[in-house]
Amino acid sequence: MQHDIDALMRDYQGDVPGASVLVLRDGQPIVRRSYGLADLEKRVGATPQTNYRLASVSKQFTAAAVLLLIEDGRLGLDDRIARYLPGLPSATNGITIRHLLTHTSGLIDYEDVMNPADTRQVHDADVLALLQSHDRTYFAPGTAYRYSNSGYALLALIVERASGQRYARFLHDRIFQPLGMHDSVAYEAGVSEVPHRAYGYSFENGAWTRTDQSTTSAVLGDGGIYSSIDDLARWDAALYDERLLSSNSLRQAFAPATSTDDPQVEYGFGWRITGETLWHSGETIGFRNVIVRWPKRRMTVVVLTNRDDPEPYGIAKKIGALAMREAATN
Repeated sequence: MQHDIDALMRDYQGDVPGASVLVLRDGQPIVRRSYGLADLEKRVGATPQTNYRLASVSKQFTAAAVLLLIEDGRLGLDDRIARYLPGLPSATNGITIRHLLTHTSGLIDYEDVMNPADTRQVHDADVLALLQSHDRTYFAPGTAYRYSNSGYALLALIVERASGQRYARFLHDRIFQPLGMHDSVAYEAGVSEVPHRAYGYSFENGAWTRTDQSTTSAVLGDGGIYSSIDDLARWDAALYDERLLSSNSLRQAFAPATSTDDPQVEYGFGWRITGETLWHSGETIGFRNVIVRWPKRRMTVVVLTNRDDPEPYGIAKKIGALAMREAATN
């Protein structure tokens, strides 16, 4: 199987932006391998400890933070978000935390209303300010699905209001440290550092160019977490028992809450659901990632990459098929 996976990952090998691949079966890593470079300029090779910016794979952690605060009694799924973010315009009055988690809020996309001439990085609080200045939504909350980075940025702010902690600190104290994810971080420039950091690249004019940060890279709730395949193995383990979240919270996170714009995909709380799989991809400037879980088979595939293309969901499914074939013959 390793030879077949190496063949699938051929384009990530050598002096190019790399990748890390993890296959877990029954909680054990049967493949734990990295390819290529985490830093082209310094020629630093990728390893299983390399931390990639997860992009939207971060959303499952934002959802988990909300669920922890619901268990604490500090939030309710059907609380209106205006209770925590009172400056929002009247068009958003009916939106609840559940709507944000499931992309059914109708919130406008903050990237569509940013000033293209402003090159400063946007933070979660800036997303709130952008939304406060537009008294409209795409649809009435709960009536449709539209994938919303805005919603998950607001969830990070709600976590802060309900917990009294910075969002990054809450993740550190309540998720990363308890699970032993010691190198994972919601990265804040000037506040935190990313150990074993991978830098993002794009293929432009026949060469790899560093494209590590964009104006939206500092928004944490929708995509600002850095993690490694080693730390994500610890995260995956926590999704099978109650070491972090109650069985009821996990059941809600993994249950189909809404259909999506893809007839094969439903959405829970920070997770896409297709057949027996729970999964989420992450795409941002310089990074493409995916986690695919087959909970009934106790199998998980993670592919993290520090390049703009291709999207690795297809590779992860092929790797999963190889792992299942091997499991069936053993």
